[in-house]
Amino acid sequence: MDKMGLGMLIVGIILVIAGAYGIWFFLPDVINVVKGAIGIIALLAGIMLAGIGFILVKD
Repeated sequence: MDKMGLGMLIVGIILVIAGAYGIWFFLPDVINVVKGAIGIIALLAGIMLAGIGFILVKD
């Protein structure tokens, strides 16, 4: 293992620990963001399916 790979491994582990701490510390906000993201994905999927359905019915 070279020095660059070892450095990237150490920085990656530190970032994972910092991210886990941030998620744990701001857990209610993280839950709200996940709920919002699920809502946006559902909205986009619904628009896409409605558009495809409209095109299929039109033909």
